Amino acid sequence: MAAHIEGVEHHSIKVKGLTLHYAAAGDEDAPLVVLLHGFPECWYSWRHQLTALAAAGYRAVAPDQRGFARSDAPALVEAYTLPNLVGDVVSLVRQLDRERFAVVGHDWGAPVAWLTAQLRPDLVRGVVGLSVPPPVPDPGDTPPLTALSEMFDGRFYQNYFCQPGVADAEFAEAPENTFRRFLYGASGDNPQTDPPPQPLVPPGSTFLETLAEPKELPAWLTEDDIAVFTEEYRHNGFTGGLNLYRNIDRNWELSAAWDALPIQVPALYVVGDRDLVGVFPGMDQLLPALQQLNPTLHPTVTLPGCGHWTQQERPAEVNAALLDFLGGLPD
Repeated sequence: MAAHIEGVEHHSIKVKGLTLHYAAAGDEDAPLVVLLHGFPECWYSWRHQLTALAAAGYRAVAPDQRGFARSDAPALVEAYTLPNLVGDVVSLVRQLDRERFAVVGHDWGAPVAWLTAQLRPDLVRGVVGLSVPPPVPDPGDTPPLTALSEMFDGRFYQNYFCQPGVADAEFAEAPENTFRRFLYGASGDNPQTDPPPQPLVPPGSTFLETLAEPKELPAWLTEDDIAVFTEEYRHNGFTGGLNLYRNIDRNWELSAAWDALPIQVPALYVVGDRDLVGVFPGMDQLLPALQQLNPTLHPTVTLPGCGHWTQQERPAEVNAALLDFLGGLPD
């Protein structure tokens, strides 16, 4: 099913040899806000924000990140590092003939947004991360995937996602079921996320088997939404998104170049209190210390009863938080 949203345009643009698709809304000369999705998502994850930002006087642009939906998908796994993705954002903005912008990211889009702000404060007016908090200095000597495998006997979902071809085939077998289980299973409407469990895959199980099958969809998610996501993923499948997980250790190595580099622009973190990210190892110590570690960070916005799909589950609250934050940014 093709999505049609009144006031939302679709464009393609060449970025460093790749063709990226993006959805956009609002006056082309209005202040620019770039919206970065996560996995398994695409531009459509921002359907509620595109129109709300446009109505408030912004130019909202939501690209399909490399490997997702309608954008090009490089074949090499190592083409999906955070520096690659940040480069796509910077190049996209340059192609749009803009010098300054705000950036908002959810799930995997959040680390891309945070790093864009860290590396390019000359371009970024402000940064918002949904679900995934800003990075902190990492003094460790053990690659993250190794540490997680040792901590959970190889059962952590990120280790499962990194097995070549396994999750790719699982998710592609019945995409409608994949999106239904993903979007409901990690949402605040699933009773199992109160409180959220550690996302572990037992031996002999698949990832989707760990997610509840909804008897009915929550109010924020429709069968038409499931159909749109399914159609958007028809071309590239799930491998491009999974390749982001397969670069976790590579990103950890590369991050030595910007480790402890402070975020110098205004920043905001928005999270649901039933988001599974909140139970990841170390989060119990990190989350209370965020503001001390990031002096430009505004007070965290916590959404009661909200799970992982922040801007889809709570569009009104997220839109209000974004508009309040964006309205206070310097030119």
